Amino acid sequence: MNALDYNTVNVEADGLTCNDVGVWTEAKHRLVAYYAALFSKGMKEKWKRVYIELYAGAGYSHIRDTERVIAGSPIQALKLKVPFDKYIFCEQDPEKLEALRARVRLHAPSADVTFIPGDCDANVDKIAAAIPRYSKTNKVLSLCFVDPNDIGIKFATLQELAKKYVDFIVLLALYTDALRAEKHYIKNPSKIDQLLGTSAWHDRWKTAKQAGSEFPRFLAEEFTASMATMKYIPPPFYSMRKVFFYEKNFPLYAVGLFSRHALAYTLWDKALKGSDDQLGLF
Repeated sequence: MNALDYNTVNVEADGLTCNDVGVWTEAKHRLVAYYAALFSKGMKEKWKRVYIELYAGAGYSHIRDTERVIAGSPIQALKLKVPFDKYIFCEQDPEKLEALRARVRLHAPSADVTFIPGDCDANVDKIAAAIPRYSKTNKVLSLCFVDPNDIGIKFATLQELAKKYVDFIVLLALYTDALRAEKHYIKNPSKIDQLLGTSAWHDRWKTAKQAGSEFPRFLAEEFTASMATMKYIPPPFYSMRKVFFYEKNFPLYAVGLFSRHALAYTLWDKALKGSDDQLGLF
């Protein structure tokens, strides 16, 4: 990718609320921005391109235990050299949403942006309705970043959006949430049921555990299998980017791409390779 297609957006504290994040978040945002740049530029000639975030946040993030403030993924996406045609941002926290609105006005005042207040699962119909209608003369392709704080993604929400032409970049909190709370989720499986869209995983996990499987990889592969029921090409586990807490050498989560088109995985591979030096990730 040409360096002119993607640049890190430098920001400063502006007195508005910020997301409070760990230092590893910058790596995640850079990877997503790198892929979004490839996606937007690569699809420009044939598609009207829409960028969606289900957990958009405040637009800026404060790196915990430092004085640093960084641009979040919504601002990074808005500032691409080849921007998307439309943006849809959903955020549950009213204060963060208002901060995001202000920062969007500052960084991209002419961008076509729809803000959806409230929980993304409760408002998925509004999010879907904000995606322009597809036609033979107006081909629409969306990239949706799904970035929750925990394993609380609802597969039904992705199913609703997947009725349209939508690719997903999904953060799976396989280690920070699922692994740490494994015993809890085995006894209280409803959250995992909602993530996978099925309860059939219970017996499969018993068999997999006896065979020596680890819970994070098992969940990632079960989620991939669920996405495959909607004709998304199943990505192998190794193609998901693990993000680490390096001071303790502890994996936190994995970020994966889900698309129905092989070309998207070619771009993802380029993003993984091209961002290795920038991200400092394994």
